[in-house]
Amino acid sequence: MSATQLAALARTAEPQSMLRRFLALDAVVTGVNALAYLALSGPLGRLLGVGSGLLLALGAFLAVYAAGVGLLAARRRPPALGVRAVVELNLAWSAVSCAALALWLTPSAAGAVWTVLQAVVVAAFALLQYGALKARQAMSD
Repeated sequence: MSATQLAALARTAEPQSMLRRFLALDAVVTGVNALAYLALSGPLGRLLGVGSGLLLALGAFLAVYAAGVGLLAARRRPPALGVRAVVELNLAWSAVSCAALALWLTPSAAGAVWTVLQAVVVAAFALLQYGALKARQAMSD
């Protein structure tokens, strides 16, 4: 993805702001997902065809993760190591989601679609964050 495309998505050409916006958006989306899993684990579990216990555990993990990403986004200059960790964890989440779907989960049709959709969104966050980090690094060279 080019710097121009990143700037258009982030609505700013400044790499530092781009990076912080992509991290903040990730934190918000992840936090909403966490709250839904925690508050509605029973109904969502039935809809998605997965156990409510799994959703509660995922919701707790995602709440902590969202808080961490939010703290990173709130920093004036998020450290590259922290951003790389978020990128790698997002990519790992996407890979594990797809592997779980293929290897051990037996969700409903809605659950299978949801699993793939959230894996794609999380991978997209990783790519946007990585691109913004690279743009920031290029500006400081």
